[in-house]
Amino acid sequence: MLREDFLRFGVVCLLVLAMFPPWSRAQAPVFEITPVQSSIKFDVKASSVKIAGKFDKWDASLTFASPDETTGVLEIKIQAASVDTGSGMKNGKLKSKDFFDVEQSPLITFKSTKIVKTGHETYEVDGDFTIRGVSKPEKMTLTVSGKGTGSGEIKGKMVFNRKNYGMNKGIMFVKIGDHVDVDVHLKGKRVSGPPMNLE
Repeated sequence: MLREDFLRFGVVCLLVLAMFPPWSRAQAPVFEITPVQSSIKFDVKASSVKIAGKFDKWDASLTFASPDETTGVLEIKIQAASVDTGSGMKNGKLKSKDFFDVEQSPLITFKSTKIVKTGHETYEVDGDFTIRGVSKPEKMTLTVSGKGTGSGEIKGKMVFNRKNYGMNKGIMFVKIGDHVDVDVHLKGKRVSGPPMNLE
């Protein structure tokens, strides 16, 4: 009898869990990034002219475990072959094995591991950055606007040393700097879940 009661109790618990998922999952805000209104750009100083460009194909996601913004995870996946500098020659060089090596490493990725609030609208984000198949920890700073509206704008900046990722060569007759500036501009809106604490 006790065994049957225990089994019945277990079945009821499973049904309750199935109908009412844990709060952290069921009540987590879900944001959708709008690529058409967003962009990922970069630039690097060179001897003759600044080399600047953008990526035309990429995906970004911002997920949360709870309404606390510091539980967020920012993940960006870029198609390296979609680089666009406005010059076919530069594009070809950046796609080559001397730089992005798109044939062997088609993706450039960033995935946050920690988000720390540093001001009313500013955050410092630690993350794993991967390019050319090499992964290293990097830091990104974020400025967030649109609080309290259910939608917002994220402007992120990151600087990395290209030589740390095996990009040691230059372009003929052009001396290229070591540090690459990355600008991430994301627009998104909350599509489900409760408001963030900052809203």
